[in-house]
Amino acid sequence: MASIPEQYHDLFEKKTFAHVATLTEEETPHVTPVWIDYEADDDLLLINTERGRRKERNVDRNPAVGVSMTDPDDPYRHLSVIGEVEEVTTEGAREHIDELAERYTGESEYSNPIETERVILRIRPDEVL
Repeated sequence: MASIPEQYHDLFEKKTFAHVATLTEEETPHVTPVWIDYEADDDLLLINTERGRRKERNVDRNPAVGVSMTDPDDPYRHLSVIGEVEEVTTEGAREHIDELAERYTGESEYSNPIETERVILRIRPDEVL
């Protein structure tokens, strides 16, 4: 297991957009931009999504993911992670999306309608570039 270097922890405090790559049923890549978070105590990347979305369905079949992000203040500073979704959980997911909405939009609540339920993809980094 790899760790996110401490000098990159600030990326998770900014409006840093990440791109997450998952594999479809046909084993082709599916890449989507996402809001990203980091749980330093457990060294896990967190992606909040909705139950039934393609990335959530993909990791249910194959937990392998790639995540890349670029510092919004310096496009030459970036972080790439290859890892595996260790857990998909609904626990705290609704509160978590509100926290992300505060960081990314300045709003205290996530404004998009939730059609199913929110889930958090907890990603264990295996390789950090």
